[in-house]
Formats: sequence, C-alpha cells, structure tokens
Amino acid sequence: MLVSAVIVVIDQITKAVTRSAMMLGESKPVIQNFFHFTYVTNDGMAFGLNFPGGIYFFTSVSLLMTVFLAWYFWQEKNSDLTLRLSLALILAGAFGNLIDRILFGTVVDFFDFMIGSYHWYIFNVADASVTIGMILYIYNAVLKQSTVNPTTESI
Repeated sequence: MLVSAVIVVIDQITKAVTRSAMMLGESKPVIQNFFHFTYVTNDGMAFGLNFPGGIYFFTSVSLLMTVFLAWYFWQEKNSDLTLRLSLALILAGAFGNLIDRILFGTVVDFFDFMIGSYHWYIFNVADASVTIGMILYIYNAVLKQSTVNPTTESI
C-alpha cells in the first residue's frame, strides 16, 4: 500500500502543478517534436472515449473498481511480489484518477509524446501507473500459467 500512496501523491502533485502553472490547451516542449507537457482534461475514460452522461458512469465504475482492487489487493497480501506490485500500481492509478473525477469532474492529462506527426494519447502519472501495473499483472499471469501447467509430451 505504500507504493500506491506514493504514486497517488505524485499523481496529485503533478496534476495540481499542471493546473496552476499552465493554461488549458497550453503545450510546453521538453524535447521538441518528441515530448511536451500539454495540459488537457478528459471527462471520459481512457484514450478520450466518452458518451453523454459518461462522467457519472465513469465515476461510478471507477469507484466500484477501486473498491474491488483494494479488496483484491488485500486478498493477495501474501502473494508474490510481482502480483502485489501490479495490483498496487493499478490501484494507485485508479484512485488517482478517481480523485480528479470526484473533485473536478475531469481528469488532468499532460504527458504528450509524439514521433513526427504521430501523437500518442496524452496521459498522466495515474494512467502510466495503471498501464505498468497491467503489464506486470499479465506478465505474472503468464509466468504463473507456465509454471503451474508446464507443457508435457504425451507418452
């Protein structure tokens, strides 16, 4: 849970700095045409997906998923480190964006990567935490699957 708490704090600080230091829509190049800080908000879900009334739906789903993740994390408290770390990262990201949805009605995004004219979706620390956590979770699931059910040849 310490990992989750640290990530939530970092996420909220970076979002607060973005809200106070930049104007909505403003972009500041860090590495020209590769990485910028670009202040946008997202009232939908990942990758800007949205529909009418979505903020209430996404807030409710985020709240339910955060509660589920906290429960799941507790259930797996004695599991291997990779699983616990993956769940801590996912929980931190879900909670970080849930705070924004509840307090502001939108989520602040600001990491903007591009290569030439191709732009990735703008994201934040919470989004990165969920993504890394999901990669670790899938890795752990595949690793466990291969050690629990090793392939054997028929005799």
